[in-house]
Amino acid sequence: MLTEALQVLKRGGYKLTKQRKSMLEYLSRFKHQYVDIKTIDAHMRKIYPTMSHNTIYRNIKEFEELGIVETRRKAGGASVKYQCDFDNVHHHHFICRNCGHVQEIQMCPLEVFADQLPGCLIEDHRFELHGLCANCQRKLAKV
Repeated sequence: MLTEALQVLKRGGYKLTKQRKSMLEYLSRFKHQYVDIKTIDAHMRKIYPTMSHNTIYRNIKEFEELGIVETRRKAGGASVKYQCDFDNVHHHHFICRNCGHVQEIQMCPLEVFADQLPGCLIEDHRFELHGLCANCQRKLAKV
């Protein structure tokens, strides 16, 4: 998976610096869950103490624009996860509210909404389902 991200960076015209490679290696651990951007910032600044917050946040934004990471914004801040499917960048997720596990959903419900909005141009959308994954349901049933 890391090689795919590095190829995307190259095609996008970005230099492959040791900091970017290190950040991608770290992010690749989070293919099935979101990680808070502040956690990424702390991790990177531990390895590269002189690396600025702006550089870290700018790289995350660039990774998002290139489709290397997926971002969620909530009231408490933003979090990201590594792209789980480089062959199908447009996809949706089920997110477990207990453990945070993210599971890819293949179907896109956009047509259902587009049919209800005649004459409108939909420019972007996100679709997430939230609930309990099978593992958490089993664990909670035993309690």
